[in-house]
Amino acid sequence: MKNYTIVVLKGDGIGPDIIDATLRVLEAVRKREDRFQLNYQFYPAGAECYRQTGTNLSQEAFAACQQADAILKGPMGLPDVRKPDGTEAGLLGGVLRKGLDLYANVRPIRLFPEIATALAGKLAEDIDYVIVRENTEGIYFSRGQGEVTPEGVKDTIVTTRVGTERIVRFAFELARSRTGAPQDGIKRVTCLDKSNVLRSFALFRQVFLEIGEQYPDIEKQCVYADAAAQALVLWPERFSVIVCENFLGDIFSDLGAATAGGLGFCGAANIGARHAMFETTHGSAPSLAGQNKANPIAQILAGAMMLNHLDEVEASACIMTAVETVCREKRVWIDADGCPIEGTQWVTDAIVECVADGK
Repeated sequence: MKNYTIVVLKGDGIGPDIIDATLRVLEAVRKREDRFQLNYQFYPAGAECYRQTGTNLSQEAFAACQQADAILKGPMGLPDVRKPDGTEAGLLGGVLRKGLDLYANVRPIRLFPEIATALAGKLAEDIDYVIVRENTEGIYFSRGQGEVTPEGVKDTIVTTRVGTERIVRFAFELARSRTGAPQDGIKRVTCLDKSNVLRSFALFRQVFLEIGEQYPDIEKQCVYADAAAQALVLWPERFSVIVCENFLGDIFSDLGAATAGGLGFCGAANIGARHAMFETTHGSAPSLAGQNKANPIAQILAGAMMLNHLDEVEASACIMTAVETVCREKRVWIDADGCPIEGTQWVTDAIVECVADGK
């Protein structure tokens, strides 16, 4: 029996609520599969940790992350907990993504059955693509390092050939493992950029086309980011895998989430050569904390992605099937604020039941 060490960072706001829900689902699938153990190590992290200790992640916790098989992270940050420069103090993006060199941010955009979409006429089978976001460079490279003067601030975009090569290669390898775009079944990677304006994006596109030549079985497509904003709304079924710079990936994954029922249905993975972290793409929503109102599905899907990364493919698929079943059977009803009407525990109970029954 395999044993995995998982560092759990519950985070702020609804973080503990949805992490606890995810741990219940993971335990249910572990019992069902009975082939592996998940050994959890819990550490405080985020805004409340910063408020109490002056740091959002202790050195001890970071060292544990370096040794773990995976990291399961809840949403971090509280709007009133900020650093002296005005930025949020609880966010761990720079600490873990750069500190562990988690260069690939993987954000699936999938519309589950019977979940309402803002796009009229689109069906669940029309929206199923993945955004692969470069996670360590781009404009976010300047996090905390911008040039500040009384007259203004300058943040620098950083794009390196090595960094772009590895994220583009990751995207093409992912495309090979998928069934292709919903519209035509073609395995396709789309590069989003602004290469007509900025040299950094011109380099990104150049490297994309160069690496693409090594994948003759994968169709290559380049789209300017502003045009992509329209295309992802009008024709989401044309996309399979999208690769882009850090900031663009952040923006477009939220746009995609809006077409797939909201951020409450979008988990994410942060993958590096040696480490991996799994999280939601949404924030900590402190106004909902402890009220049984948070949608746990995004965090549960992140847990499924974690199992897939650990090569527990059947266990991961079991959770995905359970989420799909709960949605198809209309056991999840989302209100206008993105909250499950029946509550966090109801949704979690339904998914745990489907996992146990193998549905």
